[in-house]
Formats: sequence, C-alpha cells, structure tokens
Amino acid sequence: MPKMKTKSSCKKRFKVTAKGRVVAAQAGKRHGMIKRTNKFLRNARGTTTLCKADEGIIKPMMPYAR
Repeated sequence: MPKMKTKSSCKKRFKVTAKGRVVAAQAGKRHGMIKRTNKFLRNARGTTTLCKADEGIIKPMMPYAR
C-alpha cells in the first residue's frame, strides 16, 4: 500500500494534542483590529481547541496524527 498523504494546509494550521483534540489559532486577528473591542482582541490571543464537529472534518485529513 502507498503511504497516505497528509493535507498540507492542515499540517500548517492544526496540531493534535496528546488527548487527541485539535488545536488551532484563534480567528479574527488578521486585519481590522481598530474596529474590534479590546476584550475581543484579548480573548483571541493564543490558540483554542476545535469543537467536535470541526475535529471530524480535520482528522481524516491528518492520518498520521495521534
């Protein structure tokens, strides 16, 4: 059998934790920060775990993730 391919876009954007959850960067911080509230910008720092529905979309694209 040939090796399964990992989607290049997924390996750049997502990481799988030891428990199997998918971690991604927070959305909404590319541009237009002047009109966003300070509270939104504070809360959008760092990374977040995806919901179960989104995990189901991402995990098949990353066959060698834990």
